[in-house]
Amino acid sequence: MEISKDLMAASSTPIVLAIVAEADSYGYAILQRVRELSGGHIEWTDGMLYPVLHRLERLGLVDARWEVAETGRRRKYYRITPAGRAQLAEERRQWQAVDATLRGIWQALAIAVPDTRTPAATPLPQGA
Repeated sequence: MEISKDLMAASSTPIVLAIVAEADSYGYAILQRVRELSGGHIEWTDGMLYPVLHRLERLGLVDARWEVAETGRRRKYYRITPAGRAQLAEERRQWQAVDATLRGIWQALAIAVPDTRTPAATPLPQGA
């Protein structure tokens, strides 16, 4: 399943804030955590993640610091700020409202969501 760019962009802030709320983290680890939490459905690139992190830092939602790892490599770690926690709570309320609205619409309008899983093999008729 491919997730649209618009939906990826809209969900990037709450996803990143939630991950850094869990624990301070650096870019590559955030990318891995997104992949893990999404069951492999979402795979971000550096080019998608770092602009989000820089924007969150500019907005005061995360703080960044440089550390040297055991390997000697410098890594920039991100930590959620109190303003970031408040924003995460607001993002969660908004996403829950959108989710509830879509579920209600699909149920009320009886819109069937196609099953995209691989269909079971259809048995061949006798004698085929």
